[in-house]
Amino acid sequence: MSIPAHFRRVLEAGDPTWTEGKPPELVIVYGDHRRAYLECYTIEAAQEVDEKIAGMPRGTIERRMLERLFNGQSIQTTIDDTGRIVLPAKLRSKIGLEGEAYFIATGDTFQVWKPETYEEVEQSKTEAWLDQFDEDFDPLVLLDQTKGE
Repeated sequence: MSIPAHFRRVLEAGDPTWTEGKPPELVIVYGDHRRAYLECYTIEAAQEVDEKIAGMPRGTIERRMLERLFNGQSIQTTIDDTGRIVLPAKLRSKIGLEGEAYFIATGDTFQVWKPETYEEVEQSKTEAWLDQFDEDFDPLVLLDQTKGE
C-alpha cells in the first residue's frame, strides 16, 4: 500500500530515530471487532498513548483492556524507500481492503479505510451529526470551545 507523500512527512516528523534517507516507522493499530479501519500512529503518538496507559493503576481492568486493544492489536512497521508498506493479509481482511485504500488525516495519526465502507459508515455518521445543527452552522465554531480558550 502506497502512503501519500504528505502523510510520510508527518510520520518522519513523528519518528525520533528518523534521519534523511532512512524510512520512517509507524504503528498500525487494527483494534477490536468494531473498527472498520486501521489507525496509523507516528512513533511519538504511539509512545504518548503507551505512556498514558502505563500511568494507569496496575492490575485494573481498564489498563488491561487498553493494553490489549492498543498494544495487543497493533503492529510496528517501516515505510520502504518507495513510500509503501506491506499490509499483512490479516489487516487487509479485517477491513475488507482489496484494491484502493481511502486515507483520512487525523493530526499525528491517519486512518486507512476501504473506500466503500467509509462512504457507507462514516460519511453517514458525519451527515447525521451535522443534521442536528441549523443549516448555517459552521463546525469551525467548535474550535472556540477547545481547552485553554
